[in-house]
Amino acid sequence: MNVKTGEGGLLIGGQISHEGGGGRHSHINPHTGAVQASVPLAGADDVDRAVLAARAAFDDWRAWSPDRRRDVLLRLADLLRVRAEELAAITALEMGMPVSFGAMACGSMPVEYFSYYAGWAEKLDGQVISTYPGDQLNYTVRVPYGVIAVIIGWNGPMGSISMKVAPALGAGNCVVIKPPELTPFTPLLFGELCLEAGIPPGVVNVIPSNAAGGDALVRHPGVSKISFTGGNATAKYVMAGAAENLTPMVLELGGKSASIIFPDADIADAIARSSYMGCAALSGQACSLPTRLLLHEDIYEDAITTVVQTLLQIQPGDPSNPSTIMGPVASLGHLNRIVGVIDEAVARGDGKLLLGGERCIGDLADGHYLEATVFGDVDPMSPLAQNEIFGPVLAVSRFRDEEDAIAIANGTPYGLAGYVWTNDIKRGHRMADALEAGAVSVNGLFGNPAAAPFGGWKGSGWGKEGGAAGIDEFLRTKNVQISLD
Repeated sequence: MNVKTGEGGLLIGGQISHEGGGGRHSHINPHTGAVQASVPLAGADDVDRAVLAARAAFDDWRAWSPDRRRDVLLRLADLLRVRAEELAAITALEMGMPVSFGAMACGSMPVEYFSYYAGWAEKLDGQVISTYPGDQLNYTVRVPYGVIAVIIGWNGPMGSISMKVAPALGAGNCVVIKPPELTPFTPLLFGELCLEAGIPPGVVNVIPSNAAGGDALVRHPGVSKISFTGGNATAKYVMAGAAENLTPMVLELGGKSASIIFPDADIADAIARSSYMGCAALSGQACSLPTRLLLHEDIYEDAITTVVQTLLQIQPGDPSNPSTIMGPVASLGHLNRIVGVIDEAVARGDGKLLLGGERCIGDLADGHYLEATVFGDVDPMSPLAQNEIFGPVLAVSRFRDEEDAIAIANGTPYGLAGYVWTNDIKRGHRMADALEAGAVSVNGLFGNPAAAPFGGWKGSGWGKEGGAAGIDEFLRTKNVQISLD
């Protein structure tokens, strides 16, 4: 598979096809704005073949001894380590992730997740249950579901694959991965590496497709569970499709996370990290980023100046350049939508536009580049502060005290992550307890370690990825009772 030569494809039952029943997608390089590949998309028949291939492979795969499954996943982790730079380079071409960021998202993170869940393959024990009255043996076993539909977003395909596919395979399931048309290349290479590692054909299938292909997948009666990452509006359609067969789901959805800086924090460090992660990292295209910055009123004036000065130093650039730390957004349609959101916020007076707000010009004019954008004095109840933008737009508001900060941070439909900066350990614990979020970081930024559970509350979804909770999502508990009378 070579992005530069325009190759893409479907991987079904161990075989790669360069044609699909869903037509073709002209893939555009977000750096240049030019077409770089013609991508085949899966249609309904392809979806059916992929699910049937996974179903056919399931009985053999689940029957593998735990140590055998462990070892093949460790071999896959080794291959991912060796091919990390290639995966990062392809991700830069397909969705604009800087290779500097890809070193983690396409390298250390996948290796960690597949190594971690390889270890879980031999630790899936059950319970012996005490029963009375009567003579019986009662115990539980945990068994895989079968075929998992893995629907990933376009903002970091290898990260999403790692968090979903590693535990699904470790638990003994087979998977059908549906990447969006914007990021079809790294998932296909991942599928090839699975075969190279020795994972049997059909256990991992990759079918890039548009919304029609996704709809066919979630409605397929052969799918045992769905793991979905994406926007809230799309999630409602996915849920409606899954309802036809009462297919259970894991949903990792949007966020509007707040980074809260108190006067007793290491303010310079807190501002530097919050500004970069809230605006420039992945050009704001990640659900857990702190895209709201809450500054205590006593430090607000000096701090907001530092925020602007910090982001002025970060200039967007070619994502394939190792020195670039902020790349383009993934598509022209996405870029135009973000600019529209900014223009509407200015017109409404949601806050003061202090930096950016325009497409980049000069050498970057043809690509999907947007300036780092900062709004100050943002009304916490405005659309700018309430809605996920998924772009390099930082909304900064001020707060009076802990109670005010908690009310503002919790006052959105989302509950994915929260960030608190303080050197008062008691305050750190109080804030962590009060924030309505699935993950809270104090004096740091959440890094999605494989051993830790990640998942949202409220409108940010349900279910967990990572840790023991992550593999539990892909196991069912069966109770066995044997009469001894």
